[in-house]
Amino acid sequence: MKKPRVVIADDHVLLLDAFERLLEGDYEVVGKATDGRELVRLALELKPDAIVADVSMPELNGLEAARQIMARLPATRIVLLTVHEDGVLAADALSAGVAGFVVKRSAAGELQQALRDALAGRRYLTPLVAVGSVPATNGTRGEGSLAGRLTPREREVLQLLAEGRTMKEIGARLGITARTVAFHKYQLAEKLGARSTADLIRFALGNHLA
Repeated sequence: MKKPRVVIADDHVLLLDAFERLLEGDYEVVGKATDGRELVRLALELKPDAIVADVSMPELNGLEAARQIMARLPATRIVLLTVHEDGVLAADALSAGVAGFVVKRSAAGELQQALRDALAGRRYLTPLVAVGSVPATNGTRGEGSLAGRLTPREREVLQLLAEGRTMKEIGARLGITARTVAFHKYQLAEKLGARSTADLIRFALGNHLA
């Protein structure tokens, strides 16, 4: 029987290797990425059956990468891993369409279960995030969520700002002008009520966007 093809992503190489060893008996690991943009590129190139990705990665976080991948490869099932036992983050992930949400301190068998459920067309939410702490969702973020009001491009700009990139560097990475980056930064400040770049960075870190 042919093994499901899986791409894995984490910015820690030791963890990538550990995930590969954990999965290699039942799955064919066809690609490994260490940042979100590399993950998107590999996914579009390899078209795997499933992806296991960390939420907190440089360049583009796992949730934003998942959104981009699912828009192009709706049949690919995505399981996200995180150190954050955060009901709002779990709700964001599930409402975005990911198939599984697993906390890194879970037992190894939980990732296997999440992948099995994902490939069978089901969703998996770790028991370490209490069900009552996950806001009900109809496919969008909660009405009160400021992060939910941001566009995909604004979230990309916000993450790169939080990583300390200059507007010129952000423009080069996103293929837009520094002037356009400045416009997105202004829009972010307006939407989030931020008075400084430091305020934007604090918001990004507090909402696991960087």
